[in-house]
Amino acid sequence: MDGMLNNFFSLFTTGPAYEMLRIVGMLWFVWLPLVLLFILWDVWVIYLRTRWTERTPWTLLEIKLPREIAKSPRAMEIVLTSLHSTRQGNLFERFWDGYLTMWYSLEIVSIQGEVHFFVYTPSYFRNLVESQLYSQYPNIEIVEVDDYTKAVPRDLPSDDWRIWAAEFGLTKPDVYPIKTYMDFKLDDGLEEEEKADPLSSLIEFFGSIRPGEQLWFQILIRGSRDDWQKKGEALMEKLLGRKKFLPAEEGRFFFASPGESDVLKAIDRNISKLGYKTGMRFVYLARKDVYSFATFASFLGIMKQFSSMNLNGFAPVYSTSVDYFFSDMRSIKRQRRMLRDFRKRSYFFPPYGSFLNENSGRVPPFVLNTEELATIFHLPGLTSETPTFKRLDARKGGPPPNLPI
Repeated sequence: MDGMLNNFFSLFTTGPAYEMLRIVGMLWFVWLPLVLLFILWDVWVIYLRTRWTERTPWTLLEIKLPREIAKSPRAMEIVLTSLHSTRQGNLFERFWDGYLTMWYSLEIVSIQGEVHFFVYTPSYFRNLVESQLYSQYPNIEIVEVDDYTKAVPRDLPSDDWRIWAAEFGLTKPDVYPIKTYMDFKLDDGLEEEEKADPLSSLIEFFGSIRPGEQLWFQILIRGSRDDWQKKGEALMEKLLGRKKFLPAEEGRFFFASPGESDVLKAIDRNISKLGYKTGMRFVYLARKDVYSFATFASFLGIMKQFSSMNLNGFAPVYSTSVDYFFSDMRSIKRQRRMLRDFRKRSYFFPPYGSFLNENSGRVPPFVLNTEELATIFHLPGLTSETPTFKRLDARKGGPPPNLPI
């Protein structure tokens, strides 16, 4: 053992390794300023982005649904397409003002069984959000409301409250699509009683929880550029091979097997639409006497509706569950951090991420296109008849006449 230790230490006191360390030490005046400059640049950009976010006014809008909505999720896809923006600002705006590509938060929430739909938006985009929603759903009512997350104590978890939370990722690269409303045939002109809307299961579950329980489901979206689409094209060429590509659209996947052809067509359709960088999290809060493992386990099961064995699906990547090494202390720390991030609607930038790279958070953003997002967040028809899912009894006036449409 002593001989092994001597050999180990000798590597750093003699020979090439020692000479390398000696040279690096002699040149400290070259590399140390560069390291400090890099760190200071990181700190500067984080400061700018945090300041920009904190100075941006935000508005929480609740969407109140009418008794009947005779539209498929395609209507919500049109809304999401119209909201898509990837503007990053010029160099001055980005590195002096801290300008960020803005994001939205789409939220489905149950407060003791009462289900609500919310959109969290920068206040200066409020008119845009309202006008696009009213253009597709003229009978809805949109109202500004207080933030429901502030109605629970800030110092959770506590002796009276427990929390379970998770952040979701995809089971495959994001160029593979999840099951969408097109796969569920919700755009085929079916009668309401014939539709099998996966969102109905989620709403039914959200409406069934007990007094003292709350469920918060958050989908944060930020316009994505076309780099993910280029990855999809590269993957298709890899799966099929350049020599098997045909110029005619009808024969593009002619030489693939039926299974391969289905996958290639799904990827091709997926990358043909606008994409959003997406972060997804779920929070279950309950008083100690009603907290139940079955509640969040049921939500995980419901999310499997959107999964496909040969394509994509959702899975919890990071949660408040900790199995080893000071598990209670670490779990409490995670609960508080994830609750803070949910309240701030933070995902793409600090305080969620800690470094310059926007993907430095616990679960990097993934891309969902407008069709996929409209599948997991749209205004349901009469397939969702949960008693605690309140709908408007009658139209309460039209949209404001001054909205820009």
